Amino acid sequence: MSHLSEPRCLSGRGRATGRGSMTTTVETPTNRRGNRVPRRGGRVVEFVERRMAASGWVRRIPRRAFPNHWSLWLGYIALFSFVVIIVSGVFLTVWFEPSMAPVEYDGAYALMQGVVVSEAYASTLDISFETRGGLLTRQVHYWATHVFIAAMSIHLLQVFFTGAFRKPRQRNWLIGLGLLVLGIVGGYTGHALPDDLLSGTGLRVVEGGMRSIPIVGTSLSSFIFGGEYPGEDIIGRLHVVHVFVIPALIIVLLIVHLVLARRHGRTQWGGAGKTNRTVVGSPFPVHIARASGLALIVAGLIVLMAATLQINPVWLWGPADPSQASAGSQPDWYVGFLDGAQRLMPPVDIHVFGYELALSVLVPVILLPGVLVTALAIYPWIEQKITGDTRDQHILDRPRTVPARTGLGAAFIVFYLLLWIAGGNDILATTFHVSVNFVTRFLQVAVILLPPLAYAITKRICLGLLREDRDKLLHGLETGRIIRGPDGGYSETHVPLSQDDAHALTQPERRVLHDPEPELDENGIPAPRPRWSKLRTRLSKSYFGDDVHTSAAEEISHDR
Repeated sequence: MSHLSEPRCLSGRGRATGRGSMTTTVETPTNRRGNRVPRRGGRVVEFVERRMAASGWVRRIPRRAFPNHWSLWLGYIALFSFVVIIVSGVFLTVWFEPSMAPVEYDGAYALMQGVVVSEAYASTLDISFETRGGLLTRQVHYWATHVFIAAMSIHLLQVFFTGAFRKPRQRNWLIGLGLLVLGIVGGYTGHALPDDLLSGTGLRVVEGGMRSIPIVGTSLSSFIFGGEYPGEDIIGRLHVVHVFVIPALIIVLLIVHLVLARRHGRTQWGGAGKTNRTVVGSPFPVHIARASGLALIVAGLIVLMAATLQINPVWLWGPADPSQASAGSQPDWYVGFLDGAQRLMPPVDIHVFGYELALSVLVPVILLPGVLVTALAIYPWIEQKITGDTRDQHILDRPRTVPARTGLGAAFIVFYLLLWIAGGNDILATTFHVSVNFVTRFLQVAVILLPPLAYAITKRICLGLLREDRDKLLHGLETGRIIRGPDGGYSETHVPLSQDDAHALTQPERRVLHDPEPELDENGIPAPRPRWSKLRTRLSKSYFGDDVHTSAAEEISHDR
């Protein structure tokens, strides 16, 4: 294995318990007698072990290997932004008044003086204009929330496209999805706390979604809002959820996530010396140094955005009023797809057993997010059932090596983006001077046709890239030099790939189609196969039926 300029270490995944415990071997300098000379970190570890009578795990910590690829740091960005959220949120909690009691505003913002507002809205204005550093802290809190949700979203996409959710990490996939959902709920509840006109409009949408639930909708809405909308208790209740419940749940899930990550070991990209039993990367001290630097960068960028980019100026929206709604108002980007789904849903109402079902609200606001979250939650087990692969996997897939999964991810992204764009159909209509009905009809057709088209195109692109990889493995890289052979023909010279590049392009093994032979009865006649077996065969063929395999090691060695 080639030596790099930075420290590297190899970790074995190890013991027979299968819990991913890792033992690491690191090259250490020796003296003239052949005895190992510990580095400074080693001397510190030995000192701690001698003084504290610590066990061997203290020595093993600095030798743990951590992969270096940039995509594996997305989770750390979410973690560090959550720390910023907690720190800034503690400051805001001291000054915020979570009450809907009416007061006459007499603060520093002259345009609102004499206006009757809620205590929540008045305290938000006081934090923004009278508390030293209050406006900056509010903006830091808002931007950190957006960074957290964005980092979690991108991190989950990275986990999905690389197959990092496979066994034994299905539970961590559920935890990551839960963290994203909690982040969205926390962001939405925090957005509603100032009790301004924009957040009040959002609460009205949520209240309408609750009322659309059959049988229990009206009672549920009255219970949560403390009576008829807007009620008198919703801000106080949202404050408890936002300040105590959501952060506590996120902290618990983060701890469980880190414990499971420690038990399962680290995922890594394929390459020379990288297998399901070894990890190649930097040792723990180097990893901690990089993580510390990334934490400072994340915090610094959030503060920079808060100081230069205005977000949620509640003094411009005015206090919440159930009878009003701002023209062109938009929700936060992470819930914009729900607004778009509601705008695209046709006005359909049906009556069932004397109950009216407002499908135009129930489907986009309640059923759609439930179906999406459920589908994402069970997908690891669906793929495992289709592929039949129940082994522990620690090597990440390149997205092109699983064209069907990558196509599904692309279709989901297109579907989400179309719904998100639909949330601003009125803005698009006024900007491009077209009818809002035309924009709505166009997006209604696009949300049905474009996701399957994105799946097909993405899958064909992945297959084309796999064929290109196979050509590189078999014939090497093109040089652009044309030579003439003894027979008078012309050909281009190729340079063989390096060992690292060849390992990166090589799939570990060929995936096998699920197509069992039909069982024969006592008369030798094929017995009918169960429907599930037939369905699994079709799904397996859709996943791997036209796969281009790139692990022809014997052909590569023969060609070279």
